Amino acid sequence: MYRIDQNRALVQTADFFTPIVDDPFAYGQIAATNALSDIYAMGGRPLTALNLMGIPADLVPPRIINLILRGGAAKIKEARCVLIGGHTIRNPEPIYGLAVTGMVSPRRMLTNAKARSGDVLILTKPLGTGIITTGIKRGLTSRLLERKVIAIMTKLNSVGAELAERGLLKAAVDVTGFGLLGHLGGMCRASGVGAEIAAAAVPVIDAGVFQLIAAACIPGGSRDNLAFATTFTEWNGATPAQKTLLTDAQTSGGLLLSVPRRNLDAVLKHLQRDRALCAAVIGRIVRSSKPKIRVMA
Repeated sequence: MYRIDQNRALVQTADFFTPIVDDPFAYGQIAATNALSDIYAMGGRPLTALNLMGIPADLVPPRIINLILRGGAAKIKEARCVLIGGHTIRNPEPIYGLAVTGMVSPRRMLTNAKARSGDVLILTKPLGTGIITTGIKRGLTSRLLERKVIAIMTKLNSVGAELAERGLLKAAVDVTGFGLLGHLGGMCRASGVGAEIAAAAVPVIDAGVFQLIAAACIPGGSRDNLAFATTFTEWNGATPAQKTLLTDAQTSGGLLLSVPRRNLDAVLKHLQRDRALCAAVIGRIVRSSKPKIRVMA
């Protein structure tokens, strides 16, 4: 964040990754949605975007490159953001994403450092993208499940800006590569609090996620996340599958919102109006001398 004056600050981010689905247009949409999410998670509105692309030009034809860029441009337009250029290099495998600049009010800006005891934790997208996209790569998922996860990963998190502008939130973070518990753990450390989570209340994209877990279809990043989360998490009856879900490395995941209880009804109504994929109350922030998370079955 770069403060311009008392009323305006720039928020800037960059994010890109290799393809996680077969459809090049959908890949461009997902990568752009994921990059834009960082701006929304801070309560900002995206202003401009730059394409970041690496392509093995001898392997990927111009038609495919065009589809990737068109997918990204479609999401940039939906976000009412302006695409102002970018940069492309030759690379052994495709990568695509965005550098995004947004604007936020310093008084309304969201971070992960202001969660307070008594706040309610709300999740706006179900979990399981890492497991499902790994299943796609291994040929273990149906076309229906693939379409379902693409729809989730291409849903903009613009509601974060709307909630921040109304002063309804204490803290927020978008759930991405470190998984739900990794990002919640970061919020607890930054805020000097602990948290309690009800594993059964955490939404999952599809029951097929647990079938993929049973088949050991788990990305390496998710396995690393679980090992790390265990160092600050107290497991009270959670099953191995629930532990894997809670630490699954997400791509273009939802927002984790820390909401003062007095604002809970207003936030839930706003999420409903926004047609959020879910508005799941999954736990609460608690007083704690250590940034500990307690997960109950």
